[in-house]
Amino acid sequence: MKNVLVISSSPRKGGNSDLLCERFAEGARDAGHAVTLIRLAEKPVAPCLGCYACSGGKPCVRKDGAPAIVDAMLRADVIVLGTPVYFYTMSAQLKALIDRTVMVFPRIVNKRFWYLMTMADEDETKFAGTLAALRGFVECCEGSVEKGYLGAPGVYEKGAVRDTPFYGRAYELGKALA
Repeated sequence: MKNVLVISSSPRKGGNSDLLCERFAEGARDAGHAVTLIRLAEKPVAPCLGCYACSGGKPCVRKDGAPAIVDAMLRADVIVLGTPVYFYTMSAQLKALIDRTVMVFPRIVNKRFWYLMTMADEDETKFAGTLAALRGFVECCEGSVEKGYLGAPGVYEKGAVRDTPFYGRAYELGKALA
């Protein structure tokens, strides 16, 4: 059994990337894994100030959801990062969280990462910028590996992903976690 953390960075509950996160989590639960789903919209994360007040074991000066989420990342075996694609990269909410790991990323080690992405554009090659940014983060997490990703192009209206094969695929990916 794995400890799976699914982070949805969709600004709207029930948005397309949020729905993929829910389906992945459902599949992982059905496979017997312990799953935590965090919606960044419900636990806002402010941008990093780069002040390094958090160095030396001091708490971050920002009083928001980031410390609890980062702690969950440290405890997880599998981390799923879900994001809508905005201007061919990840959401600002997810980027803010990644930046807030600055003092602990050397301890985010030996994790398995999955990425779930949705975008209105129908050209799948447009996921490249988002993938590059997510891979850049994982590359900084020693011993961590990308296990895969699911990109759902051509979904714009809220909930549209339900009517695509990607919705079922997200469940299957979660269920197949080993």
